[in-house]
Amino acid sequence: MLKTELSELLRNGESSGVEFKRDDIHPESLAKEMAALLNIRGGHVLLGVEDDGTVSGLTRAADKAEEWVMEACRQHVQPSVIPYWETLPFNGSRVVGVITLPAEAPDKPYKAKQGKAWVTMVRVGTTSRHATREEEARLYQASGLMRYDLKGVPGSSLQDLDGRRLENYFRHVRQQTCPPWSDEGAWTQLLINTDFMLTSSGRAIPTTGAVLLFGKRPNRFLPQAGLTATAYSGKEKDYAARDRSTLRGPIVPLYSDNDEILEHGLIDQAMDFVRRNTAMDSWIDPNGRRQDRWREYPLEAVRETVVNAIAHRDYTVLVTDIEISLFGDRLEVVSPGRLPNTVTVEKMKQGYRATRNELIKEVLRDYRFIEATGLGVPRKIIRGMWEHNGTEPDLIESDERFLVRLRA
Repeated sequence: MLKTELSELLRNGESSGVEFKRDDIHPESLAKEMAALLNIRGGHVLLGVEDDGTVSGLTRAADKAEEWVMEACRQHVQPSVIPYWETLPFNGSRVVGVITLPAEAPDKPYKAKQGKAWVTMVRVGTTSRHATREEEARLYQASGLMRYDLKGVPGSSLQDLDGRRLENYFRHVRQQTCPPWSDEGAWTQLLINTDFMLTSSGRAIPTTGAVLLFGKRPNRFLPQAGLTATAYSGKEKDYAARDRSTLRGPIVPLYSDNDEILEHGLIDQAMDFVRRNTAMDSWIDPNGRRQDRWREYPLEAVRETVVNAIAHRDYTVLVTDIEISLFGDRLEVVSPGRLPNTVTVEKMKQGYRATRNELIKEVLRDYRFIEATGLGVPRKIIRGMWEHNGTEPDLIESDERFLVRLRA
């Protein structure tokens, strides 16, 4: 770190990524701050700095301070971590110790020793506090230690799944035999074997992925399952919207034996909303068939954006829908939650393959909503928008949400 960077951090004060501490604190106090930063996006702990940003300097020699920091990392943070350590002179004889913690720490959740207990910490603004149960679940999911779509849904049963869609999926999509829906025992075993159900307290219950994909009424058990779609006349949000829809139901459609859609799934509902609120060009081809072209946005780019939002959103963020907003000059899709661990916007642009909802992703791939290559973002969204109207889509991660913006 350069002295100018240190000066800027001191001038800006404490934040969600910067903490000021004296170096005569208890190791548990330091561990609490480090664990909280590791569980969010990393950052810096500046030792020898008062809460108001005044530099009092290290009270230990630089080598002793480093030894003390590393001991705190080994003994009071779990799993242990080795941060980047450096010291910088400031205002003559005073020295600031800088602990830099990585933005992509892979072993979340990090816990701090507090007495005899190990506690998961999170950073909220300038404060480090105990994580809630939901926040801790998101951290386990981010590290790949927990698959939320494989988590059981208490209170649900086989009867809460749509047998027609399940038969449709196994017989027509997967091309395999399956028992008649009336044979509950055989279906229960089949769904347990394919991760759509699990055994809990002696009874079989559907997994979250099964309810989202095939549930009769997913929102009865999972209030975060759905989309809110709004079309505005102008370029800003307004109470007088042209169209508002709350989209509910299972993700996948119901097909006939002739591959015609009998009932729309959530993806098709979202596409229908966008279609009826955007301009279309239509013509009759030489064979006498009607052809339609989306004038404002390329169909594949919109579909890929919607599918990604549904497939990869963080379903541990409760009571929050995916949002689709159509404005006069753009389309925005907001997916709740941060990107999965190790995923960045730049990696997405290059076709990085990673997911937090593996079961949902695999089923959507069976339905051909998703490609196996992981190149949907660079090929369908980025290249698709460039070829359609020469614009670059915005991919933005901020706070607890991910935004994709397509320009008309």
